[in-house]
Formats: sequence, structure tokens, C-alpha cells
Amino acid sequence: MPIAIKTGEEIAAMRVAGRLAAELLDWLAPQVQPGITTGEIDRRAHDYQVNVQQVVPATLNYQPPGHRPYPASLCTSVNHVVCHGIPGDRKLKSGDIVNIDVTVIKDGFHGDSSRMFCIGAPSIQARRLVDTAYAAMWKGIRAVRPGARLGDIGQAIQEFTERHHYSVVREFCGHGIGRQFHEEPQVLHYGRAGTGALLEPGMIFTIEPMINAGRAAIRCLADGWTIVTADHSLSAQWEHTILVTADGHEVLTVSPGTPAPPSD
Repeated sequence: MPIAIKTGEEIAAMRVAGRLAAELLDWLAPQVQPGITTGEIDRRAHDYQVNVQQVVPATLNYQPPGHRPYPASLCTSVNHVVCHGIPGDRKLKSGDIVNIDVTVIKDGFHGDSSRMFCIGAPSIQARRLVDTAYAAMWKGIRAVRPGARLGDIGQAIQEFTERHHYSVVREFCGHGIGRQFHEEPQVLHYGRAGTGALLEPGMIFTIEPMINAGRAAIRCLADGWTIVTADHSLSAQWEHTILVTADGHEVLTVSPGTPAPPSD
């Protein structure tokens, strides 16, 4: 399918949806503390989305072909969980790192973002992984401009990540987004500059690299959703939704609590 170029009205709606996703993460941030269960985070987030933000949690009962419905209103991926961690009875403890991934639907448009949270006092190694993953995402974001190609994003992320002796998960990627949760294009977080689709103003997609402390290999647990590192090493991920503009890019998933970009 062709890559959709969003209209001015669609871009305005995507700004609203993106801001709401970021504000949901802002609201959750002070509650992500030692002792809370991932299931309680999900319960609170669901209530906030439905009753305060008046949005639809996009992940709840989401069912791509070949999968059972996803059973929660967000994803909580702790330590060696790469992505799609299902909230449950696990209590967060000091030293854990957790990715919280949210997607909201507002007036038919999707806002998609995720952040890493360090619980209590993480190890130096864990903090370094989280910070490197954040910087890697921004390496990809800063490659977005009209006339660039998708491969420029992937190479920027891969080179930075591997230079810091981490690995990039290959099986999952960023994606176009709008009225649909997942649209074209697929945005790989590895690759070769100068390859892939040409970026044009009006394209909207996510950049969400998953960075492992060990090898890139992953496996899926029996629940059909939870992805973990094959070697049980830590994994970290951040995600923003990006608009290609006439002169560069705009990050749509921003709010007062959004972490600042790293210095380049």
C-alpha cells in the first residue's frame, strides 16, 4: 500500500492524539514507583483514558491476524522484556527498568508513544542502557526531513547503538500511523543510508528502537504477545510519533513532562 500523505485537518487531529498520549505518560509518571503492580498501572491508565481524557485505549482487544486479542490498555515491559509486556501481578521493585507503551484513539486518530522508567535506584549499567536507547531514538528522529530516505533513519540508529556496544532488535519496527494503528511505511531501526522510501511532507510514522544490552535475538512467550531477549539481557525502548514537515520534522507526542531531547 502507498504511504499516506496526511491533510492539514488530519495533521491537526494527530497533534491532539499525540499530545494526549504524552499527557497520559505524564500522569502515570509519579505513580510508577516500587511496590505498584503493572496491572494496577494498567487499571489506573484505563480509567484515566476513558473517564478523563475521553479517548479509546487502542491496545485493548487489539487483534492483528494470527494473534489473540491483547488484554490490556497499555504495555508494561520490565527488564528483559523487549515489548508487548502484558500487565499483571508483578510488583515493580527498586532497580527495575520498565517501558510503558500507550496508544490512544481520539476522534478516530491514533497517538502512540512510550517511555522508559527507572524504579528506585537502577544499576549504572541499566541507566546507561536507558539513556543510550533514548539517544538512539533521537538520532533517528534528527534524520527525518523531506528528501531523506527511510534507510537514513535506520543507519543513524544502528550506527549509534552499535558504537555503544548494544544491539538493535530486528523483528519489530516503527510504523505509519493515523486513522489506523499500523500503516505504511515500516520504519526499520537498522539499515543503510540512501535506501528505502523517500520522505515527503505530510508523512507521519513512529520511531521506536528496541535496544538490547546483549544480543539482538528475541523470543516470544507462551502468551503469544510478550517478547523477551533470548539471552535474558536488559532491553530498553522509547517511542515518539513524527511528522515530516516542509523543512524537517515535528514530534507530535510532546507534553509538559516529555523528556528533553539529548544534546547532539
